[in-house]
Amino acid sequence: MATISQNIQQVRERIAAACARAGRPVESVTLLAVSKTFDADCVRQAHAAGLTRFGENYVQEAVHKIEALGDLRDRLEWHLIGPLQSNKTRVVAERFDWVHSVDRPKIAERLSAQRPEGLPPLQVCLQVNISGEATKSGLAPHEVSEVARAVARLPGLRLRGLMAIPEPTGDLEAQRRPHRALRELWQRLREEGLPLDTLSIGMSQDLEAAILEGATLVRVGTAIFGRREVLRG
Repeated sequence: MATISQNIQQVRERIAAACARAGRPVESVTLLAVSKTFDADCVRQAHAAGLTRFGENYVQEAVHKIEALGDLRDRLEWHLIGPLQSNKTRVVAERFDWVHSVDRPKIAERLSAQRPEGLPPLQVCLQVNISGEATKSGLAPHEVSEVARAVARLPGLRLRGLMAIPEPTGDLEAQRRPHRALRELWQRLREEGLPLDTLSIGMSQDLEAAILEGATLVRVGTAIFGRREVLRG
């Protein structure tokens, strides 16, 4: 059974190969390790293997890990990538560095108002329901421009880009289509003057397709930590 360190090396090799195929420098893609349902010791092992950015889906579970890894706080970057309810915005504004799942103005307004003075701006992405799935969170593509402009004006936040979780498929070309649609939307917003630099797409099963379509950040969990058991908190 491979170790977390060995898994990270394999993921880095996949990223490098995809970047080479896309004609992109490997430095243009950031690896975010999705540590949801894995304990603080797993995060510590991944950090020892060179990772500094970790993504969590469940706020309370993440807070437990942030506290357990308090000795590494200034060396770790914590990203919330799961749905965010209004009653959890304060703790997220106080504890996290990034939020990828802003999907309505109310959430952004609360994060802005609750971000403590003295902390750097909270880095945020807008989540887009790029595949139009009824069960998925996220803004419809036609809503994004207006919401992006509103979020970009809020103090205490810095709008960085767009995030999506496309419908899973096993075919590379089918995987590329929703990633391409999100990139094209991201590029239009940039052309409209929004200073976006982050395209958060691609996971363990489709990171190659995402990189071919311009992903700047890939969110990888299973390929680093292994299969998950359900853990909520």
